[in-house]
Amino acid sequence: MYYFIIIPRKIVYLEHTNFNTMPSIYTKSDNDAMIARIQKLQPNSEALWGQMNSVQMMKHANEAIIIAFGENNITVNLMMRILGRLIKNKVFNSPEFQKNSPTAKEFIFEGDYDFESTRQELIRNYSRFATGPQSITIHKHPFWGKLSSEDWDKLMWKHVDHHLRQFGV
Repeated sequence: MYYFIIIPRKIVYLEHTNFNTMPSIYTKSDNDAMIARIQKLQPNSEALWGQMNSVQMMKHANEAIIIAFGENNITVNLMMRILGRLIKNKVFNSPEFQKNSPTAKEFIFEGDYDFESTRQELIRNYSRFATGPQSITIHKHPFWGKLSSEDWDKLMWKHVDHHLRQFGV
């Protein structure tokens, strides 16, 4: 989030302040901190909850991220679109995502994948957010509905953080 502070005869532009206690995907230092956590994942990292292994989780997180860039066009049925809009405020304004929440079939990866190439793909796509809110090209999420750049910030940060905590990093 961007802030302007007006001081008599001077306008000060702040990219990141402590007004928002949650880290931001758009702030380079916060983005880098998340990537450092991704780097700590190992092929044998064990999940503290859920059924995915570490590489399947990275595939899952990456597919959710690239929706923001218009690179993953999923179709959600009417009932799920209604559900998404009904629970959006509760999910987005909770401190963290709940463990063992249901996952749409489009985001479930059960196969074997190359760990390092999957990690690099996740890092490459996550780092795209550090260019700022203009990196987001989709403003209507297929499940959640209309999303502002602040909504995308919350969603992407909380989602990736949730899964890294799932693997203890």
